[in-house]
Amino acid sequence: MYGFCPLASGSKGNCIYVGSKTTSILIDAGISARTIVDRLSQIQVDPKKIQAILITHEHSDHIKGLANFAIKNNIQVLANAETAKGIYSATGQRPRFKIFTTGESFQFGDLFIHPFSVPHDTLDPVAFTIQMDNIKLGICADIGHVTSLIRKTLENCDYLYIEANHQPSMVHATNRPPMLKQRILGKQGHLSNEDCALLLTQIFHSNLKHVYLSHLSGECNNEEVALKTVVEILEKHQLKLNLSIAFQDKISTPILF
Repeated sequence: MYGFCPLASGSKGNCIYVGSKTTSILIDAGISARTIVDRLSQIQVDPKKIQAILITHEHSDHIKGLANFAIKNNIQVLANAETAKGIYSATGQRPRFKIFTTGESFQFGDLFIHPFSVPHDTLDPVAFTIQMDNIKLGICADIGHVTSLIRKTLENCDYLYIEANHQPSMVHATNRPPMLKQRILGKQGHLSNEDCALLLTQIFHSNLKHVYLSHLSGECNNEEVALKTVVEILEKHQLKLNLSIAFQDKISTPILF
């Protein structure tokens, strides 16, 4: 499939498919290997055609199915050195790693990949921009707050996958322990609906074709609240975007290039 499709997005597991004319990759593998295979089949992608898995960071919702899927299919795992160490520490498995350096662009097949640093409570977390055939994708979730680097790097994307994790009032209303609430709301935690919308107002341009709102909390957010909050803020800035939700329990609407 020549396109872009979130296979799972949220605290129960994350996995994204990106395919160019000659290269097919996943970003993260936080769902079971069996579920990865099933959801790839729904977009007519043969799992054996996956050539690499890019890893953003080593939290379990991003690597849960990594070892089984990568080792079984002999797939390269692209990660920075700290994340690779974290994966080994968490799983005891060493898939076929290829190490990149955060902040340094590299080429894989016909994809031009730029891993950039983001604020999150893990070893060396990254987000990615991926360019192919004059198309630029931005994949940026698990970020506690928006930095100038994030804003600059996501400029001029054609498609975006951006975190809209929670509504702060819903976080405060839960029975979660205070320490967990503080983590979610903190500078190294997750991005709120409002902060997601404000980021979009800052990087909006006329050729931004589609935005996935991603990593929605199952308890502290929902599709209606996320979309309503983001749309209202965009409208205040007289902006309109094609938005959709990146789902947790099923594939999202694929984008075909």
